[in-house]
Amino acid sequence: MRSEVPATLPLRDTPQVYGVVTRFLHWTVAGLVLWQLLGMGLRKIFGRQPFVDVVAGWHQAVGTVLFVLIVARIAWALSNLRNRPRHGRHFTGRAASLGHALLYAVMFSVAAVGLLRAYGNDRAFAPFGFTIFPAQDPPVAWMVQLGGLLHGELGWVLATLVLGHVVMVGVHESMWRDGTLARMAGRPGRPPARRSKAADAAPTR
Repeated sequence: MRSEVPATLPLRDTPQVYGVVTRFLHWTVAGLVLWQLLGMGLRKIFGRQPFVDVVAGWHQAVGTVLFVLIVARIAWALSNLRNRPRHGRHFTGRAASLGHALLYAVMFSVAAVGLLRAYGNDRAFAPFGFTIFPAQDPPVAWMVQLGGLLHGELGWVLATLVLGHVVMVGVHESMWRDGTLARMAGRPGRPPARRSKAADAAPTR
């Protein structure tokens, strides 16, 4: 039987629910990733237009913030590894664990290769109005080339993984009704949804 969401959310994760810090990192990263994907999609469709720059013009600044948050999220997840809700040892649970690990890896890689390209560029990197990386003269060719080769392509891989993640949350909530979303977004004290009969045999995350 699943445990209910506790009346007060803890700071750290527990086997029943993700804590305050994990939720903050999760939803902040999710929102910023969607912002980046929106900007990338608009630029792909419409090219460099003034209205596209309203979103895409923040790409470097948001990407830098994302890198810091993703590193923090990975570190926090590892520090809570023994406490957080389990995906289970069955096939679907192992697939969920693998999917989350891949999502973390791709998120980190997208931001990391973008910053690598910025570091090796012949233009100063100053997304917040002050220089983070000075201009390289001459530019570091392999950094610029590697970033140009992987940054955008990995971004589309990330978009696919995010879509798959959202679809699976929908499956958990609509078909299996196992309270997966409540662990990351449920209100304190909210009772878990009743499982359908078909879901009793379905694996939980």
